[in-house]
This record gives sequence, structure tokens and C-alpha cells, in this order.
Amino acid sequence: MQQYFDQKEVKNLLKLVRLGGVILVIFLAVQTLSVFKNWRQPAVAYSTIVVSGEGEAFAPPDIATFTFSVSADAKTVGGAQDTVTTKTDSILEALKALGIEDKDIRTSDYSVYPKYTYEPIACTMSYCPPSRQIPDGYTVTHSISVKIRNTADAGQALSVAGARGATNISSLSFSIDDPDSLMNEARDEAVNEARDKAKTLAKSLGVRLGRVVDFSDNTWSPGIYPTYLRGEAMGMGGDVVKAVSVPTGENKITSSVTITYEIR
Repeated sequence: MQQYFDQKEVKNLLKLVRLGGVILVIFLAVQTLSVFKNWRQPAVAYSTIVVSGEGEAFAPPDIATFTFSVSADAKTVGGAQDTVTTKTDSILEALKALGIEDKDIRTSDYSVYPKYTYEPIACTMSYCPPSRQIPDGYTVTHSISVKIRNTADAGQALSVAGARGATNISSLSFSIDDPDSLMNEARDEAVNEARDKAKTLAKSLGVRLGRVVDFSDNTWSPGIYPTYLRGEAMGMGGDVVKAVSVPTGENKITSSVTITYEIR
């Protein structure tokens, strides 16, 4: 009796195995057919045209920036610092009198270096020793960057800095404080030019423009080139405080775009 039940269980198990095998074969067959179907019918390639456009926008600068430095030599660090501080405070007082705020004035560098002189040593008949290095005090330099929000005051600011003891004035530049609107203007012009090209080209080809499938944008400013001014031009070491003439010109922003259209 037990043997009869054992044989029945084995038969049932074999039926389940055969059924599972049939299901597996059907599944694999469906997957294979799907692969062959996709292989025989490649993805549809859309036809496109690519056009480019350029735009420019101009605006007068509304801020100016420059850097001035005050240097002094003394036998001690403290002595050199006192001289630098006195001259720097005098310059800052004059700049603030022009309406330049504290937030637009910042230190860009402060340095202290030892100074040396070189004393020659007498040569012997067969040898000339190198010069002897002798300490000769210190040099202190304070460099300050200034932003001028009224560009009409730029020339006067340079002049008072020179007249009150600046030993170096450089990196004068004019720019736009918020260039985003100018960038948008240049980009819009570039996009409109590219769109007009696409419409003309589509008409010539006898096709219709579809959706935009790709877009690239290169909007940039050609750069702000610093103007380096010689000290004599600003009355350094003298009492002349006549405003320096500093033409501002215009700032230009250029945009170049590339647009890819689907065509039908």
C-alpha cells in the first residue's frame, strides 16, 4: 500500500516538472520572437536641421573698480606701518567724501618685507668674495580695491588717491553690475536669428518645422581689460587733484546659439 502512494507522488511530481518545462519553453520562445521583431524593425530616425544665430547687446558701464597701494620704508616695521596707515586713512577719507561706501572698499593685500643693502668686500689677489647682505629696515605695502558706483566720479577718485600718497594705482576697469538683462537681450537676438534661418531653410526644402530637439547657448562678455595708469598722470607726490580723464566706452555681451529642429 505504501509503495502505491510513493509511485503516485512520483508521477505527480513528474507531471509538475513537465508542465514547468513547457511554460519555460513558451516564455523563451516569446522572448526570442520579440528580439527578432525589434532587430528587423530598427528605431525610426527623425530628420532634423541645425541652425545657428548670433546676437549682441551694448550698454554703458555703471560701475568702475581700481586698486591702489601705499608703500613706505622705515628702519622698523612699526615706523613703516605708521606712515602707510596715515596715508591710507587720508585716501580713504577722500574717497568716502565722494560717496563711496565702506562696503565697496576692501583690502586686497597687506605685506611686510625686510630690506637689505649690499656692502662689497675687498678682493684679494686671487679671490673676490660676494657682497655682504646688511639689514636696512622694512617695506610695508597696503593694497586696497575700490568699487565706484557712480562712474562719473572715477577720474576724481584716481586723482585724490594719487595726490594723497598712493604709490601705485592700477587695474582700472568699467563693467555692468548686473549683466543678466544684457545677456538675455543678446540671447533673444541670437535665438530670433536662428529661428528665422530655420524658417527660411524649411521653406526652401519644402518641409515643416517640428519641435526643438536640441539647444546650446554660448553667451559671454568679451572681457573687461584693465587700464594701467602711470603715477605721474594722477599728480603723485604733488598737490594737483585735477580729475583724471577716463573714458568709459560701452560694454558688449555676445551670444551664440545653436538650435536643432525636427522636420516633417
